[in-house]
Amino acid sequence: MKELTKENLKEINGGAISVGWLAFVPFGVSFLIGLIDGYIRPLKCN
Repeated sequence: MKELTKENLKEINGGAISVGWLAFVPFGVSFLIGLIDGYIRPLKCN
């Protein structure tokens, strides 16, 4: 296993920012669908 130097560690970029916003698209769509569905046909709690 190769040990990384400080210079190599500074060059590493995390991938969460570039792909992270794509994860919010399905959650945002499902939230909007639920919001619209709840507004159109509200259901009472049992």
